[in-house]
Amino acid sequence: MPVPVAGVSGAAGVSGPAGATAPVSPTAARTLAARLDKLIAAPGLGTVRTGVVVDVASGRLLYNHRATAVSTPASTTKLATAVAALSTLGPDHRLTTDVVTSATDPGRIVLVGGGDPTLVLDGLADDTATALKARGTTRVTLAYDTSFFAGPALHPIGPNDNLAPVTGLMVREGRLDRSSSGPAPRAADPARAAAVAFAQLLAKRGITVGGAPQPGSGAGGVRLAAHGSAPLSDLVEQMLTNSDNDLAEALARQAARALGLPANFAGGARAIRTVLTRDAVPLGGAVFTDGSGLNRADRLSPLTLSRILALAASPARPELRPIITGLPVAAFTGTLGARFRATPGAGLVHAKTGTLTGTNTIAGTTVTPAGRLLAFAFMTQDADDPAAAQMDLDALASALMT
Repeated sequence: MPVPVAGVSGAAGVSGPAGATAPVSPTAARTLAARLDKLIAAPGLGTVRTGVVVDVASGRLLYNHRATAVSTPASTTKLATAVAALSTLGPDHRLTTDVVTSATDPGRIVLVGGGDPTLVLDGLADDTATALKARGTTRVTLAYDTSFFAGPALHPIGPNDNLAPVTGLMVREGRLDRSSSGPAPRAADPARAAAVAFAQLLAKRGITVGGAPQPGSGAGGVRLAAHGSAPLSDLVEQMLTNSDNDLAEALARQAARALGLPANFAGGARAIRTVLTRDAVPLGGAVFTDGSGLNRADRLSPLTLSRILALAASPARPELRPIITGLPVAAFTGTLGARFRATPGAGLVHAKTGTLTGTNTIAGTTVTPAGRLLAFAFMTQDADDPAAAQMDLDALASALMT
């Protein structure tokens, strides 16, 4: 029989189809549990399998297979990062990159990073050149300031095509090709690469930049131009839909700064834990070491993941709605675009994926044919065949629709 889940909100504060239909009956819950028990025993799911299904409106646990056991969450960690960023900064916040005069050298300008990995420079170069010419200046030297984030820049996994060195200044995630998501060759020093590119753009606009750009400080300078990112709501959606590691690490650091913590891996992890604790998300056994989930030392339980999703779905927390709208749609978008084909979950399951070698996780939401909003998380470890593990996880999520 379903039982209340500690840390899962009840019917108060939940509206829409889930709040307007009859609760899941004990008989229906038992039928669902029996169906899921068979599916979670599939051999493709490796040696460690855990799972939770929660009825969001009532807060009742409909399925519990080692709900509080922790394992490596991989990229489902990004759900926690999203809560931290949206809670501390708000969905309308924009990440700002500045160009300022140098407080110590009248002939120098400083490109000041604001922790925006999506930065593009063309518009900023236009505005900077216009401002300089209005001052009668056509020749400068250029410095670049990366102090917005603290070190280390390199993730513990080392150099990797899935993540650039994490710095307060970079252009297009340090990508060296034309890609916009997924693995790609990365600049070894994204900040310097950004400054060099900015100098070249200024030159095309009639501003001569003498010498090579050098590291420097923008403190005390006068703003000449600024560039704002897309709203944080859009960045969170992009992070979740495409499982964007660069955005995840940047947003964890942004949350850390907002809480007065060091803007590094440890500070970002602490910010995530601080926010989730404040929101009464159950964190038994949880370990956060980064914002992206690339670190295998991260640990979460399916109960934690399902609670995060229930929190994001609550009308009482509208600032968290981009978490729900950013979830990949089964068989249609993002990391689920090629999954759930010809299954009952196609188009109906919205879920974040997590994938590392031997680790596969899926956590998301769906609305049942009876109109109940469910939050779920299924996690597996030590799977030999990632394709088989993904198919078995998809079958578990699709079973919620029948």
